[in-house]
Amino acid sequence: MMKLQILWLALVLIVVEANAVKQGINATIPALIVFGDSIMDTGNNNNLPTLLKCNFPPYGKDYPGGFATGRFSDGRVPSDLIAEKLGLSKTLPAYMNPYLKPEDLLKGVTFASGGTGYDPLTAKIMSVISVWDQLIYFKEYISKIKRHFGEEKAKEILEHSFFLVVSSSNDLAHTYLAQAHRYDRISYANFLADSAVHFVKELHKLGARKIGVFSAVPVGCVPLQRTVFGGFFTRGCNQPLNNMAKQFNARLSPALDSLDKELDGVILYINVYDTLFDMIQHPKKYGFEVADRGCCGKGLLTISYMCNSLNPFTCSNSSAYVFWDSYHPTERAYQVIVDNLLEKYLSKVY
Repeated sequence: MMKLQILWLALVLIVVEANAVKQGINATIPALIVFGDSIMDTGNNNNLPTLLKCNFPPYGKDYPGGFATGRFSDGRVPSDLIAEKLGLSKTLPAYMNPYLKPEDLLKGVTFASGGTGYDPLTAKIMSVISVWDQLIYFKEYISKIKRHFGEEKAKEILEHSFFLVVSSSNDLAHTYLAQAHRYDRISYANFLADSAVHFVKELHKLGARKIGVFSAVPVGCVPLQRTVFGGFFTRGCNQPLNNMAKQFNARLSPALDSLDKELDGVILYINVYDTLFDMIQHPKKYGFEVADRGCCGKGLLTISYMCNSLNPFTCSNSSAYVFWDSYHPTERAYQVIVDNLLEKYLSKVY
């Protein structure tokens, strides 16, 4: 009889575990908390006095219901896709959404703001939320969790949630030009990487224990950079800009590795550069047809207000494109990146 009970219990545990795997990679991560820029913004810029907005068509044309929510893509963005992978929800709410209810905070939020960066000057130029101000909003978020759900719940979210930090593209592509009197390309990339490490330390001080930091992406290969700097006929990648991104990564990766050894918890460097670069160089390998221009408008310079419903050139099949506008990938491209990287890195978080 005892043997039968043990066997029955073992079978129940196997079923429960299989169910957890089916729902998401792991049911022990209670929330996803995200900091960063437009790659992860799900609508925080909507009510800001900035030109960097996208809460109008055709943005969101492939989003459930076809709504333009303030996501810089045709559909969902990585913060949504990662939340879904973790079995939390299909979309991750923007913290600045005025209609959020306390219970909407429990599975996580994104503080990300399109156009921001590690350099405080980046957010200032674009009139968006700096990553450092995002930390202030995070403190407010934790206070709300404590007030509505108690200290224990706040402790659980801090210790067991997955925290993601995604920035650097705007610093490298835009703000460097305004900072060139103070830095050369290498020293500016190093300054940004050191700022990212400082950000992670501050986040850890606030109680976060599972932190992933995205590498810089090959920002010199986005359609806008190819159009402006890639040569009129060739439209090649802006190599000096890609070299700055590589320098940022070369400094960030070992710094985060040593921080991981020094601090309790898990600190991960997530290499996005190689996957996206390979997708841009070999789109057909991933099932894409176009990688050198965006789907919206003519896709060469089109971004934000230039990507609008009056533009007659927007493609009908965004999933054939790596880029949605001249700067941001399509939902399908984001999905490929998330699928390629997440299983590999998330196994280290449990």
